[in-house]
Amino acid sequence: MGRLTPPAGDISFKLNTSPDMIKPEQHHRPIRSFVLREGRLTQGQRRAFDRLWPQVGVDFRYRSLDLPALFGNPNPIHLEIGFGNGESIARMAESTPENNYLGIEVHRPGVGRLLQAIDERGLTNLRIVRHDAVEVLAQGIEDASLAAVYLFFPDPWHKRRHHKRRILQTEFVAHLARVLRPGGIFHAATDWEEYAEHMLSTMTSADEFDNCGVSGRFAPRPAYRVLTRFEKRGQNLGHGVWDLIFQRT
Repeated sequence: MGRLTPPAGDISFKLNTSPDMIKPEQHHRPIRSFVLREGRLTQGQRRAFDRLWPQVGVDFRYRSLDLPALFGNPNPIHLEIGFGNGESIARMAESTPENNYLGIEVHRPGVGRLLQAIDERGLTNLRIVRHDAVEVLAQGIEDASLAAVYLFFPDPWHKRRHHKRRILQTEFVAHLARVLRPGGIFHAATDWEEYAEHMLSTMTSADEFDNCGVSGRFAPRPAYRVLTRFEKRGQNLGHGVWDLIFQRT
């Protein structure tokens, strides 16, 4: 598989200039669903990058990834978009070793935390791409090659003028329909009710998906979706969370 081997030197320089985050101008997307915030890494995260990135980091080069070769086996592949600090995907990878997991995240502290979790738990069925998820879906994933795609707590871009930045749009759903195999699952969750309704409307309009939720609306949180510290704090403050689960027809 293509891997990014960090050069020697300061880790902050290495990560800010890593090739999988450098975009040729011809691939530029004028509207993005994220703002790249470059946080500081802890010493443990730096060590994890140095030691583990060459083994589990995937160098995306605007062409299809050979997923079976990436993992060294033909097991079902589950993709999480924007995994944050990696709590959910690490737990899923640990609890279901018969599946492979591919995580996409652009923020380096989150990647660093997931690398630490991979090290601590000895996970061998998890790989990481540090790149724009929309571009990876569009150019890096073959047709009908994924068993599931997860999108947990994406940026709601709550101001109306920013709604165009929301990742779950009609074009994104078309990518999902292409990369998910028949019977594959798309599972999204958000703590922003208006965005949840937007997600539900957009997914319901897609002929390629059936709603697995209660009465064709939202679904209970499955056990595999970890209740994060962020979510627990929100619940204590009375905030709701909405899960949507759709199946590729």
